[in-house]
Amino acid sequence: MTAHRLIKEGQTEIYVPTDNDSDIPLASASVFYNPEMEMNRDINVAVTSVYVKRLMARKGFDKSQITYADAFSASGIRGLRVSKEVGISAVLNDWKEEAVSLIQKNIEHNGLLGKTEATCMSADKLLRGRNFAIVDIDPFGTPSPFLDSAVSSASFFLGVTATDTAPLCGAHLKSGMRKYAAVPLNNEFHSEMGLRILIGSIARAASKFDKGIRPLFSHATRHYVRVYAEVLNGAGQADKTLKDLGFIAWCPQCKNTETKNGLAVFMNEDCSCGGIRKMSGPLWLGVFKDVDFCNEVIAEIESLPLNKKEAAVKLLTVCRDEADIPFFYDQHLLCEILKISAPPMEPFLGSLRKAGYAATRTHFSGTSFKTNASAEVCLEILKEQ
Repeated sequence: MTAHRLIKEGQTEIYVPTDNDSDIPLASASVFYNPEMEMNRDINVAVTSVYVKRLMARKGFDKSQITYADAFSASGIRGLRVSKEVGISAVLNDWKEEAVSLIQKNIEHNGLLGKTEATCMSADKLLRGRNFAIVDIDPFGTPSPFLDSAVSSASFFLGVTATDTAPLCGAHLKSGMRKYAAVPLNNEFHSEMGLRILIGSIARAASKFDKGIRPLFSHATRHYVRVYAEVLNGAGQADKTLKDLGFIAWCPQCKNTETKNGLAVFMNEDCSCGGIRKMSGPLWLGVFKDVDFCNEVIAEIESLPLNKKEAAVKLLTVCRDEADIPFFYDQHLLCEILKISAPPMEPFLGSLRKAGYAATRTHFSGTSFKTNASAEVCLEILKEQ
């Protein structure tokens, strides 16, 4: 019999197998629990809480009418925290009987009997058989096979995690093309490439069910990409959403990019600098966060007893303040072209803004920035720093 130990995240205690201890690879554990994803779960609790409050205000719902599905529960920590800390009913599902037994134990330990349900089936079977106000899919690897069932089941809100960043970001090109029906680029902005390909895949899946989406907060952090999106019902919403899909052309030589909305577009491979541009898409070219929503989530996080509060607020703040411009530049890479040392980021961004351009940091890396200036302009301003 597997031994367990008690851990605490937020206001929730759960039992996890001791074979999840740090000296044993997580994937080999009897029931999967990843302590490295605690910040992700802290943010998930706050995001869900904020959206539940919006649903209650807009639709007149009370919490008893709002249901949450955690389709890949493992130990149950994600859904248990939502049920206990947000106060809504949850269904926690896993295909492994051992995982479901542990989930049931954790439901009882947290006093959630009658409010939280444990089920043992495939994620697809659960989601195709029932509708939930909020659906969360956090699989091990790609979420792609489950996007159709997730968007069909979600009435109002959807959370999606992808941990297969190599296919998403172009390092495993053919795998990414197969899984996401999109061509990624493995370059300096590959992390944003992965995020936009994932949102684009969600949007295309939603459109099959006459649904649209509106991303409220999305981020690429370390080994995973996470998207929170409002689900908008109706063929008109689906059509509107598809208008934010498109393609990018990127020149490896001069670093300039061009984006074009549409699912059937023509983009010339020849760059004005003489280089040959690489094409990528279809992917999401719209905004991937809502400033007001981010502000509400930040306030919610600051009010909660969370272990990763400081890191979560920092991530939300940088994401909130990012310019809504597709794709970023890497300052160090541009400096390598000029064969100069990288100057401090803030004075450089200030020079771009003084020259009349938008310029912000990004959450993707400490050396990345977003601007509507061309690569040539960025290089000229870097020379002057």
